[in-house]
Amino acid sequence: MEEEKKVSDESIVEEAPDNSSPEEKAEEKTEEKKEASKETKKKKKKSAAALELELKKSEEKAAELTDKYQRLMAEFENARKRNAKEQSHMYDVGAKEVLSKLLPVVDNFERGMDALSEEEKQGAFAQGILKIYQQMISVLEEIGVKPMDAVGKEFNPDFHNAVMHEENEEMGENLVAEEFQKGYMYKDMVLRHSMVKVVN
Repeated sequence: MEEEKKVSDESIVEEAPDNSSPEEKAEEKTEEKKEASKETKKKKKKSAAALELELKKSEEKAAELTDKYQRLMAEFENARKRNAKEQSHMYDVGAKEVLSKLLPVVDNFERGMDALSEEEKQGAFAQGILKIYQQMISVLEEIGVKPMDAVGKEFNPDFHNAVMHEENEEMGENLVAEEFQKGYMYKDMVLRHSMVKVVN
């Protein structure tokens, strides 16, 4: 009996028949599709917003790294230039020291040539000494050593060393009248000051 009751109860619980028309079914499906489409769009909007945010962060990071790189390159370039300048300066200081020791040799060549008479200057030995002197002067000029031209110019303590003063109304004031020892420049540095007499 109980079994019959269960069967009869089961037969009672049947699904209610779907009385909706095909148009209504189509509308429901369209509505479902619209809802699904809205959900998809929302998800896409969320993912697009997330991607935009990520892109913005990446661009900021790239800009920051580019700025750091440019600063480092600028610092490296400045350090390289500074190092090259220091090396050049050290070379010039060393060269200046060596060249200043050669100047007395040049002076002695000049004194020796001045001590010779015109007849002696024509001799083979004197001509050989003259050629050696000219060669030495040309080598010094190639290096960057040049004699100063002081006579007749205004006295400048940066280039001239005044050892005598003279009163002379014919010459202008504060002019170099005579040079006792030739001064030399090495590039833009004074290698040796000219020893001069100045007119007051």
